[in-house]
Amino acid sequence: MEEPLMRIGELAAFFNVSVKALRVYEKKGIIVPAKVDPETGYRYYTADQVQTLAALIELKSLGFSLTEIKKIISGKADYNNFTEALAKKRIAWQEAIASAESKIEAIDQIMERAIRSKEAAKMQELTDEQRAWLLAKMVCVEDLSGRNVLREALWL
Repeated sequence: MEEPLMRIGELAAFFNVSVKALRVYEKKGIIVPAKVDPETGYRYYTADQVQTLAALIELKSLGFSLTEIKKIISGKADYNNFTEALAKKRIAWQEAIASAESKIEAIDQIMERAIRSKEAAKMQELTDEQRAWLLAKMVCVEDLSGRNVLREALWL
């Protein structure tokens, strides 16, 4: 009995990826169709390839490049390489979280400044120059003393 095959369009729709993406994966040698109809050019995939695509999509969502994914999927990455790559991605995501938390803190500080500012409530009534200085004062949360010195020097 012949194994059931999925057409490229069906596979793309099932995983909510584009046919173009599947062709890129094929071109890079990551997931090559099990069969290509010579008359129509239709590409067909096996159940194993469906599982491989599921793994590819998950690894891609975790930040792995297609080159890294190809190495993992093809078996060229041994257990140590794989776990080391996972550890590096974990660190990268931790750094992204730390960066996002830093941005959240900055937003909180800007919100506090905006709430305390009498000028901010009337921002649309300010001139462009006044609004620029107000925004710089509220938004630029780092090294405000250095900016004040620079501002005073510019107006001398």
